[in-house]
Amino acid sequence: MIRVFLLDDHEVVRRGLADLLQSSGDIEVVGESGSAQEASRRIPALRPDVAILDARLPDGNGIDVCRDVRAVDSSIKGLILTSYEDDEALFAAIMAGAAGYVLKQIRGTDLVDAVRRVAAGQSLLDPAITTRVLERIRSGVEQPRELKSLTEQERRILEYVAEGLTNREIAGKMFLAEKTVKNYVSSVLAKLGLERRTQAAVLATRLLGQRP
Repeated sequence: MIRVFLLDDHEVVRRGLADLLQSSGDIEVVGESGSAQEASRRIPALRPDVAILDARLPDGNGIDVCRDVRAVDSSIKGLILTSYEDDEALFAAIMAGAAGYVLKQIRGTDLVDAVRRVAAGQSLLDPAITTRVLERIRSGVEQPRELKSLTEQERRILEYVAEGLTNREIAGKMFLAEKTVKNYVSSVLAKLGLERRTQAAVLATRLLGQRP
C-alpha cells in the first residue's frame, strides 16, 4: 500500500481526495491536516510515502512544508497541488525538493497515477525547467548580484539546498564532513544577509525567477 498524507485547508477537498485515493485499492490515507504548521510536525512522525500538499494555506504554504519535511526525512515525496499556474511557485517547488507540481484541475485518475509515479521514485517536474533553474544558479553570467558574492563551492551548496537536500546528503555528494557543509551553509546565509536556509531558498526563487 502507498501511504499518503493530505494537506489542504478545505475539509471538503480533503474528504474528496481521501475517497478518490482510497478507492484505488493500493493507496491508504494515513493522515490529513488543514494547517501548514501542524502538517510540518505530523508528516515526519507518520512517515507517508507521499505528502499531497496544497500550495497556499492560511498559515503558510505546502512548498515550505515540503522543504521542512524533507529536511527531516528525504524519503518522503512531496506532491504540490495548486489552483494557480505560477512560475515562481514552480521554481520554489523545485528548490524545495518536490517530486511533482500539479494543478487542482487534474482529473481524478491522473492524480491517482501521479501519486503512484511519485511513490515509485519518478519526478513529475519538467526536466527542462529544473535544468534551467539549476543553470541559473551555476552560471555566473546569469547570476544576480546577490549570488555573485558566493564562491564556486558555496554556489554548489546553494544548488543542493535548492534541490531540498539535507546537510548530510550534501556532505555525501560533495565528499565533505557534515560539519563542513553546515559551515558552508552558514557562510552562504551570512553573505545573503539571511538567518535560515528556508529564507535562502525563498530569496533564490525570487532572484532566479528573473529573466537575465
